[in-house]
Amino acid sequence: MMSKKIMLACSAGMSTSLLVTKMQKAAEKDGTDVTIFATAAADAENKLDQEHPDVLMLGPQVKYMLDDFKSKLDIPVAVINMRDYGMMDGEKVLQSALAVIDAQKA
Repeated sequence: MMSKKIMLACSAGMSTSLLVTKMQKAAEKDGTDVTIFATAAADAENKLDQEHPDVLMLGPQVKYMLDDFKSKLDIPVAVINMRDYGMMDGEKVLQSALAVIDAQKA
């Protein structure tokens, strides 16, 4: 199975960095082959061009950018659940990102 690439974007890229670590731990535990990285929303377009992720997950604080990204990108874009984000629940955010990717391919 191909490795999936998940990109997180938040206002500064700091809080999502912690979430990335938790998601990577969850992926290792589940045996899921994924690459996960975070960036500041301001730098998201550069990162998208360089990395070509399978999905872009936006932090709740930048959810106002959702439509803008959706109109520009050919990959799925979703907003991270506020509660999962607040709890830094790497497992839940990982599962929702993978579900978004799978829904796109269906």
